[in-house]
Amino acid sequence: MKKLNILFLLLLVSAHAFSQDIETFMKQQPQIVEIKTIPGNEFFTKTYEIMVRQPLDHNDTTKGFFLQRVFVADKAKTNPVILGTEGYGAAYAAIPRYINELSTMLNANQITVEHRYFGESWPSPLNWDYLTVKNANADHHAVVQIFKKYYSGKWVNTGISKGGQTAVYHRAFYPDDVDVTVAYVGPLNFGVEDGRHEPFIRNVPGTLEQREKIHNFQLEILKNRAQIMPKLEKFIADKKFTFRIPHDAVLDYCVLEYPFALWQWGRLTDKVPTTDIGVDSLFNHLMKVSDPSYFSIEDQENIKTFFVQAARELGYYGYDWKPLKKYLSIKNAEGYLPEIFLPLDLKIKYSKKSAKEVSKFMKKTDEPILLIYGQWDPWSATAFDVYSPNQVKVVKAGGSHSTRIKNLPEDQQKLVKEKLENWLRVPVSLN
Repeated sequence: MKKLNILFLLLLVSAHAFSQDIETFMKQQPQIVEIKTIPGNEFFTKTYEIMVRQPLDHNDTTKGFFLQRVFVADKAKTNPVILGTEGYGAAYAAIPRYINELSTMLNANQITVEHRYFGESWPSPLNWDYLTVKNANADHHAVVQIFKKYYSGKWVNTGISKGGQTAVYHRAFYPDDVDVTVAYVGPLNFGVEDGRHEPFIRNVPGTLEQREKIHNFQLEILKNRAQIMPKLEKFIADKKFTFRIPHDAVLDYCVLEYPFALWQWGRLTDKVPTTDIGVDSLFNHLMKVSDPSYFSIEDQENIKTFFVQAARELGYYGYDWKPLKKYLSIKNAEGYLPEIFLPLDLKIKYSKKSAKEVSKFMKKTDEPILLIYGQWDPWSATAFDVYSPNQVKVVKAGGSHSTRIKNLPEDQQKLVKEKLENWLRVPVSLN
């Protein structure tokens, strides 16, 4: 009789847990300190913006805590969960129409985690010491641990660009948190100026004729510096930009950034002006593709966290300055990131330890990982390599940083569908 009573109680508790809705569940979690219902995509039942209390240092909680913003879009308790490992701020997830393409493909719940030190997820007082790959991975792990107590379906972590990089890093450090990783256009860099982007841009995207046209455009801008600079000065004044480098150097960096920016976003090379078109048209085109806002102090306020991470662990790209050296005002472009982008009071030494650990994980694991890239995206220069049958890299021919599953060719979409269904054992819709 006693055993029957215990069995009855267990069934009662189980039934209660199963019938519990997501909002009631979240209210019972001590780490979740704020819950707000917000307008969400009609695909979901309800959407919430919550704040999760996270340790600044996951190895030492005496260092203090901060609140991390997380968006939870609920579909159904037993459905898969898409975990968005955002690499930056996640304000877009509050836009009612927002939905991750994997959520519709898998009929899934959607959890979007804003990265620490971005958006609304800042510690106070600010201490850059705790902005590490290790702590960011632990943030995501903590969120997974909370919601795995509620959602019973398969888990997929995913992100785009730095978010894609973050997804693979999270998987490497916590391989059992999710069942599948889908990373879009994410790099694995091994230096503040990794060194692989420059030869990639010089030799891979487009045709030789197109790349020469781009180089000639860069030269023409620099050769006409005397006529270009007054236009740039006016542009800077009108926009009220300020810089940590001279304005002549700003022009240099706009020109050096130009091919990266053009290929990254898949702009048509037939829009690149010929050298006989006139200075006004040359300048206007440069401003459309590579204007100086990126190098401005004002722009850095929104993205300085990224550059701290790049300088410390994530790495970045360098510039192919040598072919243009004769016409540059700067001596070279080496060490540009700390000179232009890092907070002035911050001295950081780069470590490739985390990148090496992730690379080692990729070489040893057979966990399901789907990597999606655009062939001509400069970030593909430092793409993750694959080493096992369960690691699949899909490269869209002529694709850019905007490459997604939904804009892949039909045969590659079918491959993605096949892999996801095989790994997750759930139907995948491409409609």
